[in-house]
Order: sequence, then C-alpha cells, then structure tokens
Amino acid sequence: MFNRTTARTSIVAASLALALGVAGCSSTDSSEGSTSSKGATVANGDQSTVSIGVHSGWDEGIAVSHLFKVILEEEGYTVETTEADAGIVYTGLTGGDFDINFDMWLPVTHAQYLETYGDEMEQLGAWYDNAKLTIAVNEDSPATSLADLAANADAYGNRLVGIEAGAGLTSITEDKVVPTYGLEDMDYLISSTPAMLAELKGATAAGNNIAVTLWRPHWAYDEFPVRDLEDPEGALGEAEEINSVGRLGFTEDFPTLSSWVSAFTLTDEQLFSLENIMFNENDGADNDASARTWLDQNPTFVDDLKAAATA
Repeated sequence: MFNRTTARTSIVAASLALALGVAGCSSTDSSEGSTSSKGATVANGDQSTVSIGVHSGWDEGIAVSHLFKVILEEEGYTVETTEADAGIVYTGLTGGDFDINFDMWLPVTHAQYLETYGDEMEQLGAWYDNAKLTIAVNEDSPATSLADLAANADAYGNRLVGIEAGAGLTSITEDKVVPTYGLEDMDYLISSTPAMLAELKGATAAGNNIAVTLWRPHWAYDEFPVRDLEDPEGALGEAEEINSVGRLGFTEDFPTLSSWVSAFTLTDEQLFSLENIMFNENDGADNDASARTWLDQNPTFVDDLKAAATA
C-alpha cells in the first residue's frame, strides 16, 4: 500500500474519541426544512445534518470534503467533518458515526477495507480515475519516458529527487523503478516531501531540469510546469480510482445529495487547482475559505453538478 506522506494533521486520542462520538442527531431548526420521523430535513427532503469522515493527511480527500461542506452549507445542510486515520473512518462509517467518506482508493490501496467493510457500505461512485505514483520532470526537459531517463541522466544532473524513506513511493522506486529502467547510476536522493517540493520549485523557477518522485493527485501539477514520464513497464503500478462511500441507508436518507455525489467528478485541472489553493497558497489554514475561493473561480460548478445529477 502507498504510505501517504503528506499528512498535515496528527492522529491523537482526541481524533478517535471524536470519530466514535459523532452523533447521528439532526437539527430541528424549521428554517432548514421540515421535521420527519428521521429528524430535520432540508427543503429537498434530505436529512439536514451530514457527517463526513476524512482521512488525515490525504489531501485530495480533505479538499473534496471541504468543497462539499461549503456547497452543502449553502444549501441549508449542517455539515460536520472529522479527520482521523483511514481505519477509524471506515469503522465509524460502518457503525453509523459518519455518513460519507470521499476517499476510498480502489482497486489496490483500500482493498483491505473494502474486503472487511464492503457489505456495510454503499458504493456511491468514483469521482477521479487517475490516482497514481509517478516520476515527474519539468515539462521542457528531454526525457519522455522512464525507459530513456538513464540515457538522459546527465541532463538532470544524474539526480532523482525523492521523498521520505518510509514512503511506499520510495520503496517502489528503489525496488521496482530503478532496476527496471537501469537507473542505478543516478543519485537517488531520499529526503522529504517538503524538500522535494523545494527543489522542484527552485529548478523550475531557474529553468533547470529536474526529476522527482511524485503522485497524482497533487497540487504541484497546478503550481509548477511538470509532466509525468511514461512508465511502459508498469513499474509504478496502474492508476486507481478514488471513490465515495456512504453508510448503509445513506441513499435513502439523502436522496438528493446521493445523486450529486454519484454525478460528482473532478478533472486533473480542477482537482490540482483546488489542492493548490488549499494546501499551497493557504497552507491548509482555512480549508472552507479555500473551497469558497475555488468555487468563486469556478462559478458554474455547482449548477453543472446539479444538472449532471438530474440528466
């Protein structure tokens, strides 16, 4: 499994307590809609309170969760977000403590959770289909594939800049990519994600060539002029889908929201720009404000989503 290294929130005991303590009660404010046997509803008939379980450190899931939070609050919902380890999120989801999670990677990364909890979840659809590990270079550099990187090593200073030693991407690069493509003579620098990004920023700003280990989705693709090297031997593995999953009964309790979630997709450009605003420009300081900024820059997004849901 790919060991994510972009964590911004430490998992502490409070996360577990909060994750397991999220209640399914709903607001009874009449301004949000009527009150049914299942609790308060918004005007479209959905339950009014939505609890989102968010995987700590998984930037794309954090970004999409706050994007939906902002959208739903504009629609009159009360939205709760809780960050915790993926295992806690899936346990809470199947136990009814969370209503939805936007970050199940399939068919590989979260396969164990699907096997364990799949019968206790509703599959709501994939919203992104290009999640993968990569080796990236500045877009105007000579190499086009990993197969010709060794022959062009001098152009990159004989360096491949990596991230943390414990990351799954690091071990896959060491054990699969380097021997598969004959990159043993390149200096593979194992450092950290911030250090890699700093080198990427400096090299692209100076117009120098650089090769780095990276992954999609990541805001670096929006911020810097980079492209992926082709991987003809499949050493980095196949692309995965990112799926939304709900607790049992989610579609029944949230018929309108479930239709929006099922219709929801993001392109590379949309996702990378959202992450760039949230985690680079604003450094994760106010994720709701970042989502609002992105929606202001994409003014038809919500209407387009609603139209897609009813098409």
